[in-house]
Amino acid sequence: METSIVGVGVSVSDRFRGVVEEKSARIENLAPRAQQMDIKVTHRAYHSGREDSTVELTVTGKGLPIVRAEAVDNDKFTALDLAVDKLAEQIRRAKDKRVGLRKRPRGAKMDKGAGVISGVDLQPVSADVLKAVATGEIPIITGAADEEDYTPVVIRTKRFDAEWMTVEDAVDRMELVGHDFFLFIDARTDNPSVVYRRKGWDYGVISLTTLAPPQAELVS
Repeated sequence: METSIVGVGVSVSDRFRGVVEEKSARIENLAPRAQQMDIKVTHRAYHSGREDSTVELTVTGKGLPIVRAEAVDNDKFTALDLAVDKLAEQIRRAKDKRVGLRKRPRGAKMDKGAGVISGVDLQPVSADVLKAVATGEIPIITGAADEEDYTPVVIRTKRFDAEWMTVEDAVDRMELVGHDFFLFIDARTDNPSVVYRRKGWDYGVISLTTLAPPQAELVS
């Protein structure tokens, strides 16, 4: 498995590269189809004098869904250890889940004859929520100190290409990236949807019912 290391605000030493090579062997044993592991190390210094390092790991391979994990610590070697542990745990959980599903199906199940999904909580989102996001009533703060609505809480934004998949596949992808939710396009309905973990259920699904925009009335 090849490795690629990028440092943001910090230099990457030969010692760190050596440790990464040792850790990559562990991941390769757990995921033999993995072909590439990208490591991003970001160093941040704060006005208070505190410093920390974030290590982000992304594993890709032919026929292998993307697996991600990250960790933060004031020492980048410790952050690397924590991120590798998370990544390994996510891969193990995904393997155990596939074995469990073969023995005793759980979670989302599709009755092809009836066209009904069971084992998940389906919650359609109203158009009002979508409109509030689109119009800025629910703002996204970048964290810039000169913003009118500045807050120390920074909301990270990421953009990805849309992917069509089943609910079951989305659950698997969520487990592999180590998140509590996963955004996708439901291949059965073409609706934007999110799978997530919830109490009392294995998983939940939130779907947006897409509606055509209202036609403007013609004024004679």
